[in-house]
Amino acid sequence: MIPLIYKILPDSLWKAALSSGCFAGAAIDLADGFIHFSTASQVEETARRHFDGQAGLVLVAIEPERLFAALKWEPSRGGDLFPHLYSPLDPALMRWVKPLPWDGKAHVFPEGWRL
Repeated sequence: MIPLIYKILPDSLWKAALSSGCFAGAAIDLADGFIHFSTASQVEETARRHFDGQAGLVLVAIEPERLFAALKWEPSRGGDLFPHLYSPLDPALMRWVKPLPWDGKAHVFPEGWRL
């Protein structure tokens, strides 16, 4: 099994995706034309760079093989390969969704999230 990939997003967007049965992406995803994901080694830096100080977030995890050919691994920050999804996402495909609270200094990742 390929390790999980992760998406950080506001809980309100996730609830809307559950209600509609489709997640087309956050504003940055829509602007870039793909849904941004991160690997386990990238997601904490993603939280620091793009979500610093934001509360009300969730961390969602998915097995990348469930996304088939719509998932592309492309160079980004520092030349690292990041997973980018070139299609809407069915929320039912997620392995899990957990709160990603802000403690005033950093986001607190859920216990055992890398499993």
